[in-house]
Amino acid sequence: MSKSERLFELMQVLRRHRRPVPGPELANEAGVSLRTIYRDIAVLQAMGAEIEGEPGVGYVLKPGFLLPPLMFSEEELQAITLGVQWVGRQTDAGLAHAAQNALGKIDAVLPAELRQTLSDNSFHVARAPAQVKQIDLQIVRQAMREQRKLRIVYRDPKGNETKRVIWPIGLGFFDSRRIIAGWCELRQDFRSFRADRIEAAKLQLARYPGRRRDLVKRWRAQVAAEAEPEAKTAKPPRRKRPG
Repeated sequence: MSKSERLFELMQVLRRHRRPVPGPELANEAGVSLRTIYRDIAVLQAMGAEIEGEPGVGYVLKPGFLLPPLMFSEEELQAITLGVQWVGRQTDAGLAHAAQNALGKIDAVLPAELRQTLSDNSFHVARAPAQVKQIDLQIVRQAMREQRKLRIVYRDPKGNETKRVIWPIGLGFFDSRRIIAGWCELRQDFRSFRADRIEAAKLQLARYPGRRRDLVKRWRAQVAAEAEPEAKTAKPPRRKRPG
């Protein structure tokens, strides 16, 4: 285990306890010597962690200290790089650029011993299939962030065109499809819209009322309620006779 990983684990142990933890107990949980615990606590205190206590009494961590990115474990860094790769190949250009910027910030503060983890090529994410013409999802994400209404021209599966004003609350990525969830003023209900069926979209100055998170809760509750009757009416599988 590298030093940065060991410091991270020690912080996690301290976070799990609200009372002072004796040094020997910390050493046992972290799997290191007591001398190493004393040395690592001194390092963390120098980094700004408010750890109070002394040998023979115990140590307690005051809440509020955030670990810098260099404290990520190797497995966490692998998860981050895999996530960045997925965003870069499955979402839109704006999110892909933001993900690369975030990775660059992490790389800038990582110690040399962990930096190579960010360039690990052990994982591969396939690129999303070529998309038919669809709207720029950045405008959808902006509408979600700012709780702005979106005026769209939408075609249904039969090709019929309708003009609608929607309140975007969620964006889903499903294989080759991009789905926008939101409140539809035309239908006065929650609806899901395929991005490839939106012919045009224009951000409106008007903001939709309430909080987006509350709308998301209502939408999820409605989806769950609609799915429940289907689950109840589904026929149970037949039991096979023994032998």
